[in-house]
Amino acid sequence: MSLRQAYIIVFLLLLVDQVSKIYIKTNFVLGEEVTVFNWFKIHFIENEGMAWGTKLPGEYGKLFLTLFRIFAVAGIAYWLWDTVRNHKSSNYLIVAIALIFAGALGNIIDSVFYGVIFNDSYQQLAVLFSDEPYGTWFHGQVVDMFYFPIIKDFPMPEWVPFIGGRPFTFFNAIFNVADVAISTGVGILIVFNKKAFHKGEA
Repeated sequence: MSLRQAYIIVFLLLLVDQVSKIYIKTNFVLGEEVTVFNWFKIHFIENEGMAWGTKLPGEYGKLFLTLFRIFAVAGIAYWLWDTVRNHKSSNYLIVAIALIFAGALGNIIDSVFYGVIFNDSYQQLAVLFSDEPYGTWFHGQVVDMFYFPIIKDFPMPEWVPFIGGRPFTFFNAIFNVADVAISTGVGILIVFNKKAFHKGEA
């Protein structure tokens, strides 16, 4: 696979990711939910931190996280370029890195730019290129919207460790296209590990 083809994958994923986020941000109020199926909902939330809504403490926690993501994406970009340059590299590996790169870059765009191009979504629809942005550079919030509560509020028996006696929901994470790209890329590296890293041997 050529570098051009890898960049096409990255560009298309970024386009879908950003179009979906901008649509949700400008057409949904924060917390608004639309049921597509019983097991699939569009639910608009904003993630201030890492995966699963985890936040870094302190005044500069968000800034540190965004800068760390930028350095990480730069490293992934070099990894993609170096992998394509090695003509023995597997297409599994190239596609996986391209997916991870696109997903990480998609969420960085939110973190870097969204705070200064949108107003907030609390009880109102956000406006793109608003005169009253909700944040500052590098302090934007990541837009998430896909929610798959396949099993919802299932009563767990008391004897189950950690979650016993409480209602259980699977899958309770809310995510976006960029997250799907990252997860798929990592999944390819795990499931097709030998094909990804051992082409040309034997």
